[in-house]
Amino acid sequence: MPVKTVTVFCGSRSGENPQWVSVASACGRSLAAHGLALVYGGGCNGLMGAVARAAMESKGQATGVIPESLLAIEPAMQGLTELLVVDSMHTRKSIMAERADAFLVLPGGIGTYEEFFEMWTWNQIGLHDKPIVLLNAFDFYTPLLQFLRQSVDHGFLNPKHHDHLKVATTVDQAIDFLLHA
Repeated sequence: MPVKTVTVFCGSRSGENPQWVSVASACGRSLAAHGLALVYGGGCNGLMGAVARAAMESKGQATGVIPESLLAIEPAMQGLTELLVVDSMHTRKSIMAERADAFLVLPGGIGTYEEFFEMWTWNQIGLHDKPIVLLNAFDFYTPLLQFLRQSVDHGFLNPKHHDHLKVATTVDQAIDFLLHA
């Protein structure tokens, strides 16, 4: 099945280096340029805001999914193709997973890691077989990737499940993985 909609997991913060906002913006522009619709966490701050803003400015489609409880601390992006305000984080993740044909993971914090690992777990237990691409720009995820390799080497992570994860080092490579999944 061709990928048409990509759920992007990324930080609600921008990070210390402006390179991260540039990477997120490039992702948003590239998704739009390739006709891939964006689904993301709905916020206007950080990398989330950058990817959505860039997608919308590039005439792409962007759907935000945000729990009502976060609206007080994380304003929702205005002007999206669609904004869904939902009752819980669980509902948010379920909708983001349902709408996705694939997942793209950019830098972020605990929430990003939790979303990434949950989707990867769902793949492992057979709830979906959607591509998962981790964007390891500027070696952000290299320590995690080393740890995951160690998990395989020690027999805790099945190599088949490890290999389901695609690792890109550039936005172009990530989009290529998504388009040829």
